[in-house]
Amino acid sequence: MQKITRFGVSIDEKLLEHFDEKISSEGYLNRSEAIRDLIRESLVEKEWKLGDGELIGVVSLVFSHSKRELTEALTEIQHHHYPSIISAVHIHLDHDNCLEVLILKGKGKKIRAITDELKTLRGVKHCQLSISTTGKELP
Repeated sequence: MQKITRFGVSIDEKLLEHFDEKISSEGYLNRSEAIRDLIRESLVEKEWKLGDGELIGVVSLVFSHSKRELTEALTEIQHHHYPSIISAVHIHLDHDNCLEVLILKGKGKKIRAITDELKTLRGVKHCQLSISTTGKELP
């Protein structure tokens, strides 16, 4: 079992009020859980900046499926990077638009390069990378 340490924080009263409103609206039951999540988020960002370890990225793409040769290009990129792409989901949003969600695992630099390759394709309307971690380095 992990040891829990208590510590005090000095903070401006107004800032604390805003923080309490924010965490309450997000469903946190107490400040400790919210602060732990903020610390973990910061550590994941640091992990990505260092980029040495194994990381996780989730790429969401919205694109027009009727754009000439786009679906073939997306498939080609995914096949080319198959060791990094561990899962893909394709959803038809409406008659003209699709959503593709890719889960990637590997070095941060490689994940960002694949994301950049995808987002620059003609017909891609939106491409967003969400960064995460394998959790190995987080307590």
